[in-house]
Amino acid sequence: MSITSAMFSGVSGLLANAEGINVVGNNLANVNTIGFKYNRMLFADMMYVDAGNGSQIGRGTQIQKIDSVMGQGAFESTEVVTDLAIQGEGFFALGAPSATAGSTVTAADAYYTRAGTFRLGAAESGMLPLQTPMAYKVLDEQGSPIFIPETYTDTAGTAYTFQKISTIENNGIISILYADTAGNPLTMYYAGSGGAIDSDVSNALRVGYATVANPPALAKEGGTLFRPTIASGTPSIGSANGNNSKMFSNSLEQSNVDMAAQFVKMILTQRAYSANSKTITTADEMTQEVLNLKR
Repeated sequence: MSITSAMFSGVSGLLANAEGINVVGNNLANVNTIGFKYNRMLFADMMYVDAGNGSQIGRGTQIQKIDSVMGQGAFESTEVVTDLAIQGEGFFALGAPSATAGSTVTAADAYYTRAGTFRLGAAESGMLPLQTPMAYKVLDEQGSPIFIPETYTDTAGTAYTFQKISTIENNGIISILYADTAGNPLTMYYAGSGGAIDSDVSNALRVGYATVANPPALAKEGGTLFRPTIASGTPSIGSANGNNSKMFSNSLEQSNVDMAAQFVKMILTQRAYSANSKTITTADEMTQEVLNLKR
């Protein structure tokens, strides 16, 4: 092999570590992004060349894979009841902003997130959607977007007006507070995307809890959203059981980025980049020595 081959090995290191610093920079940029899962760069050596006598010489490095690390982030307490955090390996399932009341979204067409910053949107005909800040609709355990009616009339003809979501239980049951014109309260439970509510909790439908066979293989869509891939498998949308899988109201999951670890990775990547540049300059100096032999 010629001395110039060492230059190309150094170039491969420069290119790979330049992408590595991009990964570290993206992680640090999202240290305050709710529900963010950091990435890590995996390197692999390149094809080897036979140097004779059973020996091989390497040709440099390449990017093997950029992994998503799906570890649990810390929880932050909030004062908003519709802020939700998941304990466990599941995800919230979301429908597109265009999803309507009474519709059903298949698991393959849904979006998935760990960022539970949910709010009630403006009323799509007297119905209040539970949605993300970007208007993606939160799905229930049946895959339907959650809509809550602004008004309710009981069997006696008394009209009630929506006041607030009072609680969301660990298993995803939504309690809704209504009041009549005299201020008398009435607690109901979300029971269907088409505007169904019920005073019997046994008829309640829960916030959807999606499980994925291979979470690191999910594709990142931006906006802390994931989409299923062939490698991840099609998610299954059901409900949290309140034991090993739970939803916590008044809570948000923070980014799982460890700043200290990322700064160490940044230093190592910077030094690796510098070392590879030295490989190139050293090979250049050796080439110059060869050229000087003519003198």
